Amino acid sequence: QVRGVHSTSKRHPVKLSITTNFPDVQRALDGLHADIRDKAMASALNKTTAQAKTSMSKEIRAEFVLPAAKVAQALRVNRARASGRSVFLEASLESPSKRGRSLNLGSFAARRTAKGVSFKVRRNGARKTIRGAFLINEGKTVMIRVGKERLPIKALQTIDVAQMFNTRRINARVVKFIEAKLPIIFANEARFFTAKFNASRA
Repeated sequence: QVRGVHSTSKRHPVKLSITTNFPDVQRALDGLHADIRDKAMASALNKTTAQAKTSMSKEIRAEFVLPAAKVAQALRVNRARASGRSVFLEASLESPSKRGRSLNLGSFAARRTAKGVSFKVRRNGARKTIRGAFLINEGKTVMIRVGKERLPIKALQTIDVAQMFNTRRINARVVKFIEAKLPIIFANEARFFTAKFNASRA
């Protein structure tokens, strides 16, 4: 069985499961030399997962007001490998978050206002203002006082990338992207490694 790309969030165990049969790819695999098959599949999985990471980032930023760099930091690719006798043909796209971690409101286009700090989490949502809040850390962190005294203060947090990663509609679009891309990329990799194998024997 072809082991496809899958994505997971370690904080939220819902998976984008593409561990499924790709009939065309499976037929092509069956007809390849073992060395070509493993290298071509590993390369195809890695290239597909890398493109899926870019697709996931675009989908997240299409719905949430978050900088590309912030999303990229929160998405991780685990590469498939095929080297000698060591073969592990599974690649994954993850958004690993430490338990309880979330993003500060400062990540969401936060602005200082006369009343406090305004921010916008979703692109199709309204900008909101938290009265009494203020910005520190060169405008990157939103804080608010706890009580009427100057101290203590606390950071204001909201949804993290792992939760965005597991938004059902975002998952569905990225799964569709992977399903369309993997067979095409595998066909290209199979041709490349076949030509390389033949050249080495010429």
